[in-house]
Amino acid sequence: MQVNCKRYGLYLLRWQASTPILAGVGILLASMGQLVAAIVANLIGGLIFFWVDQFIFTSQSLLTHWEVRDNITCVDCGKAARGYRLVRSGDYDKTHDPEPEFRCEECSRKKADELKGRGIRTE
Repeated sequence: MQVNCKRYGLYLLRWQASTPILAGVGILLASMGQLVAAIVANLIGGLIFFWVDQFIFTSQSLLTHWEVRDNITCVDCGKAARGYRLVRSGDYDKTHDPEPEFRCEECSRKKADELKGRGIRTE
């Protein structure tokens, strides 16, 4: 299983943020009894954190998307090989590129290092 570290980190932060919010609701509703306070706190948490979790797990801005094709001609070295190109990562978006540039594995790694140097996430 491959883990998107950015999504996982946001999820862990969200998990930590839920604790004081739900504890606060539980304290405010403690006079209603522990069971009722727990139920209401969890319902409120569900209403809030459903939307946060939906963003974390479905947001395209947190996704890095690579396209892979067989039998391409590398735009950098001209070698016929399996080709790779970074399609989308954060603000970098070549989804609708009319002339996509595929690179062999070696040249793709060099290009990825260049993009990382410009602050574009490639993993």
